[in-house]
Amino acid sequence: DKVVGEKAESQSAMNVVSNGLRAVARKEVQVVSNGLHTVARRQEGQGSRLARLHLATRRSLSSTSTSAQDVSAILRQVEEGQLSASAAESLLSSTISNAPSTPTDLDALESFANLDHKRTKRTGFPEAVFSEGKTAKQIRDILDDMAKHVNTAVECGRDASVAEKAILATRVDATLYKEICARPLKNGTITYHETANLISMKASALDNNSQHDNSPDATKQRERNTVVVACAGTTDLPVAEEAAITLEAAGCKVERIYDVGVAGLHRIINALPRLRDPNNRCVIVCAGMDGALPSVVAGLVTVPVVAVPTSVGYGAAFGGVSAMLTMLNSCAPGVGIVNIDNGFGAAALAFKFVNN
Repeated sequence: DKVVGEKAESQSAMNVVSNGLRAVARKEVQVVSNGLHTVARRQEGQGSRLARLHLATRRSLSSTSTSAQDVSAILRQVEEGQLSASAAESLLSSTISNAPSTPTDLDALESFANLDHKRTKRTGFPEAVFSEGKTAKQIRDILDDMAKHVNTAVECGRDASVAEKAILATRVDATLYKEICARPLKNGTITYHETANLISMKASALDNNSQHDNSPDATKQRERNTVVVACAGTTDLPVAEEAAITLEAAGCKVERIYDVGVAGLHRIINALPRLRDPNNRCVIVCAGMDGALPSVVAGLVTVPVVAVPTSVGYGAAFGGVSAMLTMLNSCAPGVGIVNIDNGFGAAALAFKFVNN
């Protein structure tokens, strides 16, 4: 059985590599990497040598000191049965180590980031770059690599959820955004959401494909899983919009109800029909100052309420601590509280309420 399995594995590798070699002849070396990625993915979790061969090939192709002809020669020997996958891995690794040291995009990225591309698959919710404390180049490189990962998945024909296609960067002010845009990104295009201080990115492989399933059934499903995002005052808008745009990127329908704080209680009462719509599955409430609005809303609706304290207020508001303590001491049941100004975290919690 072991021998048969190894022969099947070898034949599978040979078929994929054969297709890859034809691509190399057309100078489309990236297809070689994608072909090996397909085999490696099938063998994932089995300690396959092909997975390591795939990684070595990607590194070789990304190195400016390694030519497509070098890679082609090694892979041709694998195809003809003259070289095992493990030997090919060693040769490719040796080619890289013996070549003049030339920094690659992958080397540069790994010097400051170790991206977790499978997080969305594990958690169901989009990964995001927290941009505070990062340089424009670091943010640009991380976003580009995330988009490259989406492109590879789409080009290999792998089904990806809306959440897996979403690429976000939070806490990006206008100055930082301009610095990020100083150089073009290779693998997609970005959009700046100024109020939310947030960047969303669309991978280039999705240019001719919608990120969302717009079929009638999918549209109805989104309608049935609406999340309301409410805020007490206009100054709470940046936090509320961070939550709203994050949810929309993850594929949720969002209903916005803004400037309905308790200083004018009639405003939230007038919004009751929208708050109590049967399609609503969760309500996010952002408030600073006294932070009373989430308790009011929780006493009026049947769905979970996610409270977000904001850093809005005068001195004794203590940068949102006062609002947070009010929310933690809410008399109304069914209120969950996230950290101060954490619109992204509120969106993540609401998303999991809706989708589980």
